[in-house]
Amino acid sequence: MRQIILDTETTGLSAETGDRIIEIGCVELLNRKLTRNNFHHYVNPERDSHEDALKVHGISNEFLRDKPLFAHIADELLAYIEGAELIIHNAPFDLAFLNKELERLGKGPITEFVAGITDTLAMAKDMFPGKRNSLDALCDRLEVDNSGRTLHGALLDAELLADVYINMTRGQDALLIDAHATGTAEEGGVSLIDLRQFDLPVIQASEQECAAHDEVLKQMDKASGGKVVFRSLENSVA
Repeated sequence: MRQIILDTETTGLSAETGDRIIEIGCVELLNRKLTRNNFHHYVNPERDSHEDALKVHGISNEFLRDKPLFAHIADELLAYIEGAELIIHNAPFDLAFLNKELERLGKGPITEFVAGITDTLAMAKDMFPGKRNSLDALCDRLEVDNSGRTLHGALLDAELLADVYINMTRGQDALLIDAHATGTAEEGGVSLIDLRQFDLPVIQASEQECAAHDEVLKQMDKASGGKVVFRSLENSVA
């Protein structure tokens, strides 16, 4: 399973009104492991950044003057991400800029080149309702070291997001997936594996783990205004 964590920095907030990409950073996960096969480019946006954007990323207009245009790196980027799942924090923002840049070159949208797109901001909102879910907030919550992040940078943010994503999806690894499995589901082409051939251990949760789980459910219940299904089921049984 090949996944690409992608982040961009831009001259402003609106691709539709002419703001452009100034930096692209990507890191590769192969079977949930960082490969260090990164993609990183600064880009000459052919316009100046807005003052507020400069405060966020700190990349000066002068620094970008001699950097390649997006047109000069587009094919390299598309070859790098081809067939992978893209993982992006607040995906609609980055996709709007990428698609606008591709549109200027007469190319189709990014979805034509990748296997799928996962928005970690949407994931975080489902996992932590009612809480701040910026990249910095998630780093703090999931104990990912972001002490080196004084300004936004596409490659650094992609590396941090990779750690955040792995922490958010712990326990969701696809176990025993075999690329040569012959069974397929009728819908979606999902590979099926007969687990009866494996002796799978059953590990019971300890009292401490059960208590920690119960505390998480209490916090979720409080944040959602008493809408956690587990709690309502427990109450109905009681």
